[in-house]
Amino acid sequence: MARTIIITGAARGIGKACAEAFLAAGWRVGIVGRTAETVAALADAHEAALALPCDVADEAQVDAAFDRALAEWGRIDALFNNAGVSALGATIDEVSVEDWRRCIDINVTGSFICARAAFARMRAQDPQGGRIINNGSISAHVPRWGSAPYTASKHAITGLTRSISLDGRPYNIACGQIDIGNALTDMAAKMTKGVPQADGRIAVEPVMDVAHVASSVLHMASLPLEANVQFMTVMATNMPFIGRG
Repeated sequence: MARTIIITGAARGIGKACAEAFLAAGWRVGIVGRTAETVAALADAHEAALALPCDVADEAQVDAAFDRALAEWGRIDALFNNAGVSALGATIDEVSVEDWRRCIDINVTGSFICARAAFARMRAQDPQGGRIINNGSISAHVPRWGSAPYTASKHAITGLTRSISLDGRPYNIACGQIDIGNALTDMAAKMTKGVPQADGRIAVEPVMDVAHVASSVLHMASLPLEANVQFMTVMATNMPFIGRG
């Protein structure tokens, strides 16, 4: 029987690249996204894809989406908690509370709600267990300039990952985190034109093909539950991360 995974933020960018990689590898994939049209467009193009339009920050919508996947497949083997947003570069005094709340609501609360839904169903299914992979960021380690909401959200993801890993042990639920740096998607295209550095310069940064992220997530998800990639960093080799700041 084909393995199953729900991918949030799957209609574009990193999520879409991962969804297509899993589908190519023979998985059944739940496509989660807020825009029903883009979710349906991707799902309709693949027989093994299931459209699950929902807002990850809405508990009722998430539960309904996970219940639909469970009813369709019989079990949920994995979740890639990928949905997230960034905040425009600004020092903390110039960040609006509205922008802060939006970033935390989607990146942290949304990840919690989806992990909570996956964990409950993985715990209850027979055979018990599954895997949750959280999308962190290299910002889970060190910040970019003017990134307080995003950086705080990704540090929170690391705490969430560690807590789920510990809580999941009795139920055969593994949890790991992938920290990604400068994968070339629409969101990261600005890196090729120049972005602010810690010393005030504007500089072009190296990027990598998003396919390397997709293959990394697929590797993490494909391991037997007795093995786990707890944390993985995959990044453009020469980007400013080691020694950032």
